[in-house]
Amino acid sequence: MNGAIIGLHQWFDTPPGRHLLAWVQARHDELVADLFGFHALQLGLPWLDGLRSNRMPHRWVALGEAEGQSFLSGVEQVPAPGLLAEPVALPFAEASIDLVLMPHTLELSHDPHAALREVQRVLVPEGRVVITGLNPWSLWGLRQRRARLYQSLGAGGQLYLPEAGEFISPGRLRDWLQLLDFELESVSYGCFRPAVASARWLEHWEWMDGLGARWWPALGAAYITVAVKRVHGMRLLEPAWRSTPAAVAAPAQVAQRRARPPTTDFSGESS
Repeated sequence: MNGAIIGLHQWFDTPPGRHLLAWVQARHDELVADLFGFHALQLGLPWLDGLRSNRMPHRWVALGEAEGQSFLSGVEQVPAPGLLAEPVALPFAEASIDLVLMPHTLELSHDPHAALREVQRVLVPEGRVVITGLNPWSLWGLRQRRARLYQSLGAGGQLYLPEAGEFISPGRLRDWLQLLDFELESVSYGCFRPAVASARWLEHWEWMDGLGARWWPALGAAYITVAVKRVHGMRLLEPAWRSTPAAVAAPAQVAQRRARPPTTDFSGESS
């Protein structure tokens, strides 16, 4: 596990890694800017400042043991107050966090199911989780699988992506979220350029980003999923200023039945 995290950190210092990190940073800035609450948490990847555009008063970056050895030692600056915590055992009470970011957290976790269940536990009802992952069904993912196939056959082959945990497809992640009563809000795809290693060739294929986002969005090298925690049988009350005044019913006029006037028979007696 330690080697996987160090390898990922080194990979983000390569031209493809910097390109991916720039896209992830820009998308996070857009996605979390208008999310309100009191407590926000980023799990891992501290060289991404995923909460910088968010305005919640309390924000943390939770680092695992391996990450904490380098980042909390003062070698690098953590973008928000840091704490040592593994994704599968967060030091927060149930339903106490409004927003959780998981940038490649599930890929690096030794138990991604447990990590996702732990996030579901600490999120408040209607809280959001933002999950970033590498798409195995992309040009980058195909080159990674080809390199692993060559390595298994003893024919060499250099991995293009970091040798971290198992990459999780967006469809598979959607199934996991539904099992935990999350509702999918949005999925963003990015990094459509071919799997080239040099900055020069990445810039050469820049035009593919716009084309890919329009014509084959699901083939982006990276994706960001936003999901909302739903609680069955619970209804949130809206602020009073949002509620519309109830219409006052106009008084209805009810026809009164008048008493029948007395009648007189021919004998002169009233009936």
